[in-house]
Amino acid sequence: MNDPLGDMLTRIRNAQMRGKSTTVTPASKLRKWVLDVLADEGYIRGYEETTDTKGHPAIEISLKYYEGQPVIRELKRVSKPGRRVYMSVSDIPQVRQGLGVSIVSTPRGVMSDASARHANVGGEVLCTVF
Repeated sequence: MNDPLGDMLTRIRNAQMRGKSTTVTPASKLRKWVLDVLADEGYIRGYEETTDTKGHPAIEISLKYYEGQPVIRELKRVSKPGRRVYMSVSDIPQVRQGLGVSIVSTPRGVMSDASARHANVGGEVLCTVF
C-alpha cells in the first residue's frame, strides 16, 4: 500500500456512501492522529483499537450522521506520496470560508488548520474535510 492515509479516507467515504455505521482500517499512528482531529472537530463519533481476523491491529471508526445524511460531505487528500504539499502558517487554506477543516502535520503534531494558526506553525497539509 503506497498511501495508507488515502486508503483510510477512501474507506470512510465508501462506508458513508453505503450508510454504514462503522468501518475498519489497519492501525497506524498517523491514522490515529488524523482520527483524533476528526473526532475533536465533530466529524466522526470516535474510534476503537481492535484486531482483524488475522490478529493484526486495526481501527474501527464510528461514523456520524445527521438527519440521515453523513456529517462529512467532502473528504479530499491534499498531500500525496507523489506530490507533498507544505505550507507556512500564513498560507494554510481555509476550507469553504472556514466551514471546513484542513488537517495539517506540523512539528508539534497533527492538528486542524485553526489550531496550527493559533500555535503559529505550518507543515504538510494532509487533507481537507467539509
